[in-house]
Amino acid sequence: MTGVLWAATAGIGFGFFQAFNRKAGRGLGDAYRSTFILLFVSAVILIAASALTEDVSTVWSASWRVYVNFGLAGFVHFFLGWTFITISQARIGAAKTGALVGATPLFATMVGVAFFDEFLSLPVLLGIAIVLSGVYFVSWDGKNGMPNLHQPARWTDSIFGLGTAVCFAASAIFIRAGLKELDSPLLGVTIGMVISAGAYGVGLLARRTPGAPEKIVLQALTFQVLAGIFVGLSTWMRWIALDQAPVGVVLSLGRLNIPVVLLVAPLIVGRRYEQVTLRIWLGAGLTIAGSLLLIFY
Repeated sequence: MTGVLWAATAGIGFGFFQAFNRKAGRGLGDAYRSTFILLFVSAVILIAASALTEDVSTVWSASWRVYVNFGLAGFVHFFLGWTFITISQARIGAAKTGALVGATPLFATMVGVAFFDEFLSLPVLLGIAIVLSGVYFVSWDGKNGMPNLHQPARWTDSIFGLGTAVCFAASAIFIRAGLKELDSPLLGVTIGMVISAGAYGVGLLARRTPGAPEKIVLQALTFQVLAGIFVGLSTWMRWIALDQAPVGVVLSLGRLNIPVVLLVAPLIVGRRYEQVTLRIWLGAGLTIAGSLLLIFY
């Protein structure tokens, strides 16, 4: 299986993850518990992947800076980013959230300019403008897509979706710092995931209130575990793809998650809860087009 196929499969897998996560969120009703299940399942998968394909002995000899950098990367990307994506899905649905998260290359470009001395060329500026226009169409489609809320869509409804994109982009700052001492992206993402899952678990224990535990719907739990499996495997496949194909190709094929979630979420969650309009499709298309410009320039 070539790097291109791995990248395409990972992109599709991320789309199914978002759809399953949205379905589970409607039953679990708690973004923090949902995110912990995602982190725990993904951590188990990535630990297994690292044990099978990497020299894990390098982890034990790594300096404390490696754990700090990858831990911070995991906190920003997984702890915050995945929490925001779950909250956003509960507010505006998986379809809109997926389209807004597609703006990650926009914020990654800003991070590159601010922290890595990258520059803004004319194609990059054009890509930024196209992504922003896509975000506009998704954010102001005239309704928020939720059946129990009939007021017009507001910019504030998109904050958590865009916050996810910011987190995904900002985590690169700490990832690059960690990779300078431990040159293994898979081990790095595994360290970040394990630290995030542990911290999240401690936070949930501290957050629990006395009394009888809340009832967990089995169907919702099943979909949440499925979401964790898909995102864990997709993360692993993405790192395989990065080892076998150019970065630009891998990141571009990662945009497949956007049309996948737009198509799959209404089928899994129900069209009553996932109202994908022509305007959202247009916004998603613009986001993808602008992202491709940013990725290749």
